[in-house]
Amino acid sequence: MNFKSISSTISKNTLITLILSIFIFNTFAQNNSKIKNAEKQVIALVADYALSRETRDTLLLRSILTPDIDQLVSSGIWRNGIDESLSGMLKSSENNAGKRTLIVERVRFLNTKTAIADARYEIENQDGTSRKMWSTFIAIQSDNKWKISAIRNMLPAKN
Repeated sequence: MNFKSISSTISKNTLITLILSIFIFNTFAQNNSKIKNAEKQVIALVADYALSRETRDTLLLRSILTPDIDQLVSSGIWRNGIDESLSGMLKSSENNAGKRTLIVERVRFLNTKTAIADARYEIENQDGTSRKMWSTFIAIQSDNKWKISAIRNMLPAKN
């Protein structure tokens, strides 16, 4: 093996390494951008849910929930399907009047079309007290729109 063949081999390896590095970096940057965008969309979805509950906007609720949604509320009651869930949500908003605040703490993606959003959920009651809970939303992307497929509301454990 002479100097020329060693130099040629190093150049080819360097070139291949450089091309692969650019490809990997570019792919990661695109995926990271897509994830950040999807995360913002899921957070906006939870905000729309909070707004629709606050204003009792059934049209908005229907547009952001899947037909087969299920919800487990903090009292342990299951609501299955969009009609039962909507009815329960409206009754709950009426019975537990007060300002609802949902703050998404974390969004995790199971794949490109399924996300889990964990949020702090607080209801400021009209008497000045507040009820602090956790909510977990399962969101799915269908026809390029994120929708809520499941909701789990939990009261914090008492220490």
